[in-house]
Amino acid sequence: MSTTTPVTNSTNPAAAISSNAIDPSFEGNEDDYGYRSVSRAAVLCLVFALMGLLSWYSPLLLLLPAVALFFGLVAFGNLKRYPTELSGRPVAVTGVLTALLTLAVCPAKHAYVYYTELPDGYERISFAALKSPVGAPDIPPMTAMELDGKMVFMKGYIHPTSLSSNSAKSFILVPDWATCCFGQQPPLTHMIEVKLTGDQFASKSLRRHSLAGKLSVRPYLKPIDGLQGVFYELEADHFQ
Repeated sequence: MSTTTPVTNSTNPAAAISSNAIDPSFEGNEDDYGYRSVSRAAVLCLVFALMGLLSWYSPLLLLLPAVALFFGLVAFGNLKRYPTELSGRPVAVTGVLTALLTLAVCPAKHAYVYYTELPDGYERISFAALKSPVGAPDIPPMTAMELDGKMVFMKGYIHPTSLSSNSAKSFILVPDWATCCFGQQPPLTHMIEVKLTGDQFASKSLRRHSLAGKLSVRPYLKPIDGLQGVFYELEADHFQ
């Protein structure tokens, strides 16, 4: 009499795979579930974390690593809630660690620079003291008039159309990227004519510069080529 040997999963790999695929009690690692989509929150976490590295140059960009941490928390929550549908934990971990490192190092760097960059004998000011109030005539306010003749330290951006060459001794300083990068006519009280002393020269740049020198405030407009004119002039002996 002949006997037949039943086919088991151990002797038929194809049957084993089929059996495991339909067996709800099957336990395996995450790769056994097949394709899983990458968590969008994890990707956004890494993207914002990498963009946040630019906060090394500007404290205003520290919002980016903070946003990265938010997306990291969202990613970890989604990955825990949908382990069989989503992947991307290493991406989220990399983004979160990068963001935490940025938030730890960059504020300390900017604080150090702030407390050590002011030269002796200079007063730190900002464009806020020079700008006319919203809705008021575009002329120097009283806070600006009080700075006439003082030695000041401030920061700003070079207006691109104000440079005659890549080694200029004079240019127009403006407070933000909106006016420096698109070349339009800024408000009159948002501009300072800078004249560099000594062997200092300026070239076209989109980065923020530090300047120190004697500020002059005029009650009338001084004509400037390509612009309507300026009220302020800075004779700068420090340019960085």
